[in-house]
Amino acid sequence: QVQLLEVGGGLVQPGGSLTLSCVASGGDLAAMSIEWYRQVPGKQREWVAKSTVSGTIGYADSVNGRFTISRDNARNTVFLQMNNLKPEDTAIYYCYRRTLNLWGQGTQVTVSS
Repeated sequence: QVQLLEVGGGLVQPGGSLTLSCVASGGDLAAMSIEWYRQVPGKQREWVAKSTVSGTIGYADSVNGRFTISRDNARNTVFLQMNNLKPEDTAIYYCYRRTLNLWGQGTQVTVSS
């Protein structure tokens, strides 16, 4: 069974940085396009970033220039580097494999002073 697991959420101050990890098990990450989404409870889920098998990278306007998606295929891990965090970035962050409609369990990021 293919699984996705997010790691690295926590509490940070505005302007701080945090790096999330998405670990893919039960498959080869090199063959997986992975996306990051985030969601505030009670609100619609928002697309954040993507990293495709062909090397295409994309970001939502709300995070472009502050967030960086990258991967280590040997470790089956996709990273989301988040810099200059804002309170508006507070959400549960999920990684997603679209071809299988597969989500991780999510990890909480809270940006607060």
